[in-house]
Amino acid sequence: LQACLADSIDLYNMTRHAHWNVKGPQFPSLHALFETFYTQMALDIDEIAERLVQLGGTAMGTSQHVASATRLEPYPADLRMGADHLEALLARYVAVAKATREGIDTADEAGDADTADLLTNVSQNLDKAVWMM
Repeated sequence: LQACLADSIDLYNMTRHAHWNVKGPQFPSLHALFETFYTQMALDIDEIAERLVQLGGTAMGTSQHVASATRLEPYPADLRMGADHLEALLARYVAVAKATREGIDTADEAGDADTADLLTNVSQNLDKAVWMM
């Protein structure tokens, strides 16, 4: 769960970055789309963190921890055009979706159906974002 949390927080921040910095003819639609993505992600992050704490862990969500724990490639800071942001975000959403599905398998193997169910919901939200992109 901690790995999923770090990746999700990092992806959330990348999505906010894209939302703030997107330019070009697709600006209005992408600006709004990215907002829907990070809004959903904020809810999912909260669920992951709370589940982690329920299981006796500590939800490590500080910027310093996330920066050292994320498994995602750094987001290019120089992107501006909508298509470039879509390409960069899509690759990272696909990576987080894959890692989340691996988390589902790990939870299943540990006999933790509740965590597997939570991560399944997160996975569905990520898959929807991938489809929308």
